[in-house]
Amino acid sequence: MLRVELRDRIAVLTLDRPERLNAIGTGTVGRLRAALAEIHDDDRVRALVLTGAGRAFSAGADLGEIESFTRPGQFRDFVGRLTEAFAVLEEFPKPSVAAVHGFAFGGGLELALACDLRVAERGARLGLPEMKLGVLPGAGGTQRLPRLVPPSVAKQMILTGEPVDAARAHAIGLVNELAAPGEALRTAEALAGRLAAGAPLALAAGKRLVDRGLGMDLEAAVSYERETVSVLFCTEDRVEGLKAFRERRPGEFRGV
Repeated sequence: MLRVELRDRIAVLTLDRPERLNAIGTGTVGRLRAALAEIHDDDRVRALVLTGAGRAFSAGADLGEIESFTRPGQFRDFVGRLTEAFAVLEEFPKPSVAAVHGFAFGGGLELALACDLRVAERGARLGLPEMKLGVLPGAGGTQRLPRLVPPSVAKQMILTGEPVDAARAHAIGLVNELAAPGEALRTAEALAGRLAAGAPLALAAGKRLVDRGLGMDLEAAVSYERETVSVLFCTEDRVEGLKAFRERRPGEFRGV
């Protein structure tokens, strides 16, 4: 359901249900949380890449599992598990990149939205089609999407259920980089490699500053930034970074 491979400081997490277009069910969610717990304190891992096996990133939540529910509480619990897993990914201290090919729909796009950055192949499609089923996204889609794109664009995607192609997604800021067909994973790994070259403590702090700062007024957010960078100034990585700069070489950061 989910494969984990370590490739030169990058953990590649692959949704591995190609026969179901990588539909996300309870089993996949459990494995995702377990994988994140396993690599949380693994110093060999500096960044994550999430991708999908087969011809798509993910078709979304497992409709077969959902259709088996007989009580509203079962669906609420299912959505709760998805929401919690995606929140763990979003708050993970190591930066993450989604590598989208084919399509990322519904829960699949919500998973990609929980990543820090997104790469998509030209021709890929991204959308939240739940409206066409008479429901709405329930694992963060209605909240994370308008924090990335203009609210009117998010409303159009959510209320019509119509997807956007990768070029449009890139133009509105939903996707960070476009990749040639067949190159999403390679492009995402290259981007993750650039992230992994950074100082681990600064990477984690940078994520927190952006994510938490968006919920603060500007004065409080700037104060939070000042206190955070003051702590980073006392790290060995800061000393190494300045030394590497003066010696015109890449820094060798250890996360201390």
